[in-house]
Formats: sequence, structure tokens, C-alpha cells
Amino acid sequence: MKVHFIAIGGSAMHNLAIALHKKGYIVTGSDDEIFEPSKGRLGSYGLLPKAEGWDESNISNQLDAVILGMHAKSDNPELLKAQKLGIRIYSYPEFLYEQAKDKTRIVIGGSHGKTTITAMILHVLKINNVDCDYMVGAQLSGFDVMVRLTTDAPFMILEGDEYLTSPMDRRPKFHVYQPDIALLSGIAWDHINVFPTFENYVEQFKIFIDLISPGGALIYCNEDEVLKQICRAVRKDITCIPYFLPDYSVKNEKTIIHYQGNDYPLMIFGNHNLLNINGAKLICNQLGIDDKQFYHDIQSFRGASKRLELVARNESTNVFKDFAHSPSKLRATIKAVKEQYPDKRLVACMELHTYSSLRQDFLSHYKGCMDDSDEAIVYFNPHALQLKNLAQIDAGQIKEGFFNKELEIFSESDLLYKRLVTGDWKNSNLLMMSSGNFDGMNISELAARILKIPAT
Repeated sequence: MKVHFIAIGGSAMHNLAIALHKKGYIVTGSDDEIFEPSKGRLGSYGLLPKAEGWDESNISNQLDAVILGMHAKSDNPELLKAQKLGIRIYSYPEFLYEQAKDKTRIVIGGSHGKTTITAMILHVLKINNVDCDYMVGAQLSGFDVMVRLTTDAPFMILEGDEYLTSPMDRRPKFHVYQPDIALLSGIAWDHINVFPTFENYVEQFKIFIDLISPGGALIYCNEDEVLKQICRAVRKDITCIPYFLPDYSVKNEKTIIHYQGNDYPLMIFGNHNLLNINGAKLICNQLGIDDKQFYHDIQSFRGASKRLELVARNESTNVFKDFAHSPSKLRATIKAVKEQYPDKRLVACMELHTYSSLRQDFLSHYKGCMDDSDEAIVYFNPHALQLKNLAQIDAGQIKEGFFNKELEIFSESDLLYKRLVTGDWKNSNLLMMSSGNFDGMNISELAARILKIPAT
């Protein structure tokens, strides 16, 4: 097949392009901007467009399909030509479904933990030589690409994002996949630019559940009150399986799971990750892996990229980076670090970066979410508000929203960097949380300055 990607440089899009190339497809693509690591990875497979920008000549009747990324607009000239020629146009979730429609589809959804749970499942399946296709939202250690597509694998593991499918398709992505086995990790209102009320957001999860195949299974977090309520009304032909926190302890800055007389020390930590582990375990049970085997294998799991990722450490200080940006994620991540390192001062720094987080009327949802840290810092860039056509916010509004008068507010990245590299970091931890990058701040370099070690 000959397939052309419009907006090939996206995180998911370039990985799908590489996966199809490895499957033997003829792949081309275009984009108006391509950044690292997409640029280098596409180049290594010979898939990097020769020039940036859109070109109608990329589209011809020789193509079997066009795959459209969210970055492309509805008036994209390549898209318009493909429509005129009648070429089949897919969003990347639609194309993934086409590749997986004859396989057992396992979809991992929820407002938080999707990437980590998917990564845990893939980690254990790989150890046990279980052949599967997959799509996951972060680069994983030991995996070449974030998407794998084959002809023979009987299973497809899909991270099920609730954001929109494409500029032409306003369905949440996870509505496209029609799972045979589904997992929901929890519901915490997000993407308010698309789902303007909490009720509207929750409705998307109800629709997702109703799309589970007859005779399928729904695995859900029993700690989430909204999910528990929803699961009381699930169709009778769907088996509902709740998951809970495992028995565990924290000793000498190490988290240990206790199960049937055995101890399983972990390389990750935090109640949210312990819940993620037991959710992943139930999925692996469905695929033939028993509890003891799972707990044995999960010991070597180091975590997914930017999910409580240890950047660097010395004898008294750790620097972590995390994808947390919503109130529930901030609260869970900060609590995890404090529980794991109760005797260390915690400096928690987050960036208001997403559309939701920068909205004046959403700031109140952050009330108290950073209170477990010893020092709390919030960064935002006023230019980001302009780009998103949002009303400007100021330090006073942010402090009021977080309900924290001691909150430090920065709106210039270099001043934040200077604040962090100065001072005494002995017996302290730094937690950097953002779905962005603090306007280009090099976290590895920052960690090296704080820890007084060579930069990597």
C-alpha cells in the first residue's frame, strides 16, 4: 500500500509512519514544522520530507490512503486535493482500528495513568514472549517505536486518549477502537476547550464503555467514585472487574509489594503507580499471565518517559520530571514523592501550559493540589495565553486559584532557572511537572547544576 501522512511530524503520527514502513508500506509525508525527536527518527528511516510545508503534488491517485493528523487544518491544500480525488482519508485512530479490527483489542483509557499502565502491560508481555501489536503514548525503554503493527499478532494494546480524533472527526479517539477488553483508570475533568462541563466529559466515558464488544470485559479503578457509579449501570453482557491498591510498604526509600508471602521491591513508587500496577495485572491476567508471574516481572519496570522519571541524583538529592499538569495528577505525584522520601524537603514546580490550566475559570480546580510540597512554584508564559486566545492571568489570580499565599510565581523561564540553581539543595528533592517544557528549559542541565555533577 502507498500511504501519505498529512502532519507526519506529530508524536503519534511519525511513530505510525515508521510502523507502516517497517510493515512494508510505501510511506510519504508532509508537515509545516518538524521538531526533534520526530525529525531525527523520520530521517533515520528515510521518511523525512525533503522540504517543510504543504504541496498538492504529494497527493495523486496512486495513493491508497491519506492519514490526517490533528495538527492539520480543515483547509489544508493536501487534504482538499485528497478529498477532490476521492482518496480514502483516515485519522490515525481510524487507521489503527483498520489494522486491528480482526485482533483482540485491549484499550487503556482514563484521565490519568494511561501511558504508564500500557507501558507496564507491554513490559510484562515482552518478558513472557506474548506477541502483540501496540500503540503507546511515550517512548519506552526496550521498544524501538511507540507503534507496532504486524499481520500475525493476535492482540492489539491501545492507549485510548479521550481527545478529538481529527479536524474532520470530533469523536474522542478512544471511541474509535471498539475494545474487547477495556481498562479505565479514573475520571478527572480535562480538555475543557472540547468538553465544556464535567457532565459532558463523563458522558464520553459512558459512551466508551457501551462500545465494548458483547461478552467483553471492563477493568476499572475502584478508588474512583465516578467510575464506581458508572459501572453500576454497565450492560449485563460486560464483565466488570475492579482493581484496588496492593498490600505494600515503603522502607529505606523503596516501595515493596507484599503478595502471598513474597516481597516484590519496585523501581517505581506512589499510590497512583501501585493502582496502575494492579490495573495492568488484571489486563495481563486476561492474556494468560498469573499474579505471581506478573509481580515478579513488574519489579524490573523503570517507568515510562516523563512519568515520575528520575533525571539525576546524588547522595542527598533527586531531580524528577513528570507529565503532571491537571489538579489530580499534581496532587498524586507530589504525594507519591513525599511518601517515598518523607525526610527530604520537596520543591514542586509546575507549568501552566494546557488550554484548561490557563483558563481563569479553571484555576480554582487547583485549590490545595500542591499543599503537600514544602515549597511550591508555578510557571506560566503570558505569550501562551495570547497564542490560545485566552484572557491574561496574573500572579494574584494564580495564588487565589491554588489557595496558597506562599506560592512562588514565575513568568520568565530564565528567572525560574536562576531561582532553581541557587540555594542549598542538601537533603531535598526537586519535582518538575509539565506537559510542555518550561519554554525550552533543559531539565538534565538544570539537574546537573543543582546536583553539582557533570551534565549528560
